[in-house]
Amino acid sequence: MLRKKALTLGMFFLAGFVLVNIFGCTIVFQKGRKSDIDRIQTLEQEIDRLAMIKAELEEKLKGMEGVSLDMEDRGLVITFLDEILFDSGKAKIRVEAFSALDKLASVITDKASDLNVGVDGHTDNEPIKHSGWKSNWELSTARATSVLHYLVEKGVSPSKLAATGYGEFRPVESNDAAAGRRMNRRVEVVILPELKKVAPVKADKPSSGMLEPKENLK
Repeated sequence: MLRKKALTLGMFFLAGFVLVNIFGCTIVFQKGRKSDIDRIQTLEQEIDRLAMIKAELEEKLKGMEGVSLDMEDRGLVITFLDEILFDSGKAKIRVEAFSALDKLASVITDKASDLNVGVDGHTDNEPIKHSGWKSNWELSTARATSVLHYLVEKGVSPSKLAATGYGEFRPVESNDAAAGRRMNRRVEVVILPELKKVAPVKADKPSSGMLEPKENLK
């Protein structure tokens, strides 16, 4: 998906002028500008880099149920179902999850120490009843923060990490069935590509159609 988008951007670039939003950053390409060619090449290099990180993580996490990796538009997404990390209604990481998180932290510190990493907590839409949380928002946020703190303890730079709780509001499956609710209860660790900011193109000042005032004659 990421490589396809990079190639699409390259085709647009060759055709002329295009304004694109990718990974949350606005990118402006103009025909013939060398900086735009360099920008496309950098994007492709970042895609290749994330693909290599994904391959290494797949090898290290091989055979672990409830863990999946996907390349998405936003970056490399490592998904942990909540049952792997937490007991029901809890935000304390289970001892059984330490091994998987240790391997993830090791790859991040070795291969992606300069990249930003987001930790996103998600739940199903079942209302909180007995666990003491005010709502699923608080539970999802606490779980994301627990994973963040664990990664920091294992050497991931805190300046590169951010935690977000989405509660029940970004499901990946329908909550109508137990199987769907199981998939929605998850924590996603997102390794973001490094994208250098591109200076905005200055547009010519539009004419108002009115004459500019002349200096007063003396």
